[in-house]
Amino acid sequence: MIAVDTSSFVAFLAAHPGDDVDLVTTLLHGDEIVFPPVVLSEIVSAPNLEARVEGMIVKIPLLEITSGYWDRAGRLRARMISVGWNVSLADTLIAQCCLDHGVTLVTRDKGFKPFERHAGLRLR
Repeated sequence: MIAVDTSSFVAFLAAHPGDDVDLVTTLLHGDEIVFPPVVLSEIVSAPNLEARVEGMIVKIPLLEITSGYWDRAGRLRARMISVGWNVSLADTLIAQCCLDHGVTLVTRDKGFKPFERHAGLRLR
């Protein structure tokens, strides 16, 4: 399983070029795609989301929130801030979910780089 971030999934929906979009296509065809729950929330919050797209999105499995997740996410964000990175709460929640499950995150969002450098998040 490989998790996909909002940035790469939105690029996929818009048919933008990119290695991440190619990978999302491959993951969808192989049933290997998962979403951190925050990604689902971000995508379905688009006010102009088409019903057919929403129907496809809600079928994608979600990574489960595990016991202690909220505490770990808070501590992860504190650690990122303490080393000089102003990371968003949403990115922290996505990163922590991927770290908890040991899955790689497909993203085009550079905001995840600090999690790769300082927390071991695997990015593609």
